[in-house]
Amino acid sequence: MTSHPEHLPVLLTEAVASLDVKPNGLYVDGTFGRGGHARAVLSELSAQGQLLGLDKDPAAIAAGEALATEDSRFSIEQCSFAELATPINARLWQGKVDGILLDIGVSSPQIDVAERGFSFQKDGPLDMRMNPDVGISAAQWLAKAEMADIEAVIKTLGEERYGKRIARAIVETREHTPITTTKQLAALVDKASPSREKNKHPATRTFQAIRIYINNELEDLKAGLEQALDVLAVGGRLAVISFHSLEDRIVKRYFRDQALGDDYPSDFPIRAADLNPRVRLIGKAIKAGKAELAVNPRARSAVLRVVEKLA
Repeated sequence: MTSHPEHLPVLLTEAVASLDVKPNGLYVDGTFGRGGHARAVLSELSAQGQLLGLDKDPAAIAAGEALATEDSRFSIEQCSFAELATPINARLWQGKVDGILLDIGVSSPQIDVAERGFSFQKDGPLDMRMNPDVGISAAQWLAKAEMADIEAVIKTLGEERYGKRIARAIVETREHTPITTTKQLAALVDKASPSREKNKHPATRTFQAIRIYINNELEDLKAGLEQALDVLAVGGRLAVISFHSLEDRIVKRYFRDQALGDDYPSDFPIRAADLNPRVRLIGKAIKAGKAELAVNPRARSAVLRVVEKLA
């Protein structure tokens, strides 16, 4: 197994600052990864503060368990942030959580380890599952899915204009050769794509789309946002880092709707204060600065949005 490269947490300073950490507070890192954000939050906590980490990835859980042995203020559970209410309720933290951080999408260690099957730049098994012990792999899905379904996933979740061409190429190829590696799929997409975007591999959008589908990422995000607001204390903050337009659109719209409150017609005679907004928006969307981009180019598409719970 390839060793894990160093993981650079994205928007680290900005994300931790946005949580406005209370030294004695209760916090949740819903996407622990390798613990970069978690360690920064722990550095702001007193001996009475506590941080819960969540992740689906067994490798992330192993890293979290190591941290838990070092720091009694930290604990970790293997689950999706779409299920965050369960471990929080088990700890009797419902309505008491002071801050939650979600760093959406695939992490650098997952991309950089060829055996995980996330990268079109490294040859490995075509897996793409964040938890390899659950669900079906990308290779298993591509071997059986209808062409129309493959096309819909690539077009919708990858925003790929050549989705139909790529789906047809996948179906035609699998009739005589199983598609089982990342190199196979990347080469197939490259050949099926009639044009290239500058500085972007033709397989980028297709790999993104299949990964999102296999891991049910967008539905998990919607569930996680709702549960996060439910478990937060009044005054607690939810900070979300997203990496592509589909994720950010969901976060932006959800935060906007919760900040607006009850959905009345625009001409309905009611004061804004009576619309029962659940949150207030904290500042504008934050993106990585030049200094961070110089050392971590993967931060270029990251967007941080933050809200504070009102009721």
